[in-house]
Amino acid sequence: MVHPTSRRPPALRRSWLFLPGADREALLRAAALGADVLIQELEDFTPPERRPQARALAAEVYAAWRAAGALAAVRVNPLETEGRADLEAVMRGRPDIVIMSKVAGPGQVVALDREVSRLEQAFGIPPGSTELAPNIESARGIMQTYAIARASPRVAAVLGSTEDVAADLGAPRSRDGGELAYARQRLHLECTAAGVVSVDCPYTFADPEGCEADARRARALGYVAKSAVDPAHVAIVNRVMTPSAAEVREARAVVEAFESARAAGRERALRGDLLIEMPTYASAQRLLARAAALGPAER
Repeated sequence: MVHPTSRRPPALRRSWLFLPGADREALLRAAALGADVLIQELEDFTPPERRPQARALAAEVYAAWRAAGALAAVRVNPLETEGRADLEAVMRGRPDIVIMSKVAGPGQVVALDREVSRLEQAFGIPPGSTELAPNIESARGIMQTYAIARASPRVAAVLGSTEDVAADLGAPRSRDGGELAYARQRLHLECTAAGVVSVDCPYTFADPEGCEADARRARALGYVAKSAVDPAHVAIVNRVMTPSAAEVREARAVVEAFESARAAGRERALRGDLLIEMPTYASAQRLLARAAALGPAER
């Protein structure tokens, strides 16, 4: 990895791993997993009675994660429930990113921004340095993704959900995720329009083959980042979200063919049966830039 990981740009944060918020050993071990973003989970993964214990671990855990080159994130409860208590404790540890669960409208993001701003001032944190990443977990939220993403300049990414969205839709969960296809497309489209990174929902089954297939479906939709709830999925997500050597070779060939065609006065190039026009050329250039920033995928 060649890019500094302490503040890796949002588009280069491929893997976002959720971890049980009160399990100190698991949290500290996670520093070695290679995830781009590590998330201390204070909502569903942490029973209410253990949340005070989890909050007390924040400063130690975030420091260890940053020392290992990962961004330190925390998922807090909605402000309407325990979110304020979560923030009051964990902001002392200076998380890089605050994720809030169950965001269904832009007003929640505005309120979260206000609370984070207050705590930055209280704890001597540089103002505006804490990023926000709303976690959308309902049909209502999916339909307001653009407004949610634009509700605060702190929003750098928006995360999708699997189980909660499927439950809200009344749809049985499946390994191929067909019941979530539209929600995933909609979330990515609206995030792209808003100019923020979309983070695909986690694959919530244990099999690695299924995780890879699910990550490739996300990549085919245009996602460059995916969350995970199984540490074994981190390496798979990183690999899928990093351009492969074959993809780099093809992108270079597309760039060369188009530039040669333009130099010869032609509007477009033909490579096999692919008509290469400006959008295809620009896409190939973006892939090459991403590959250069990330380095080669692990094989």
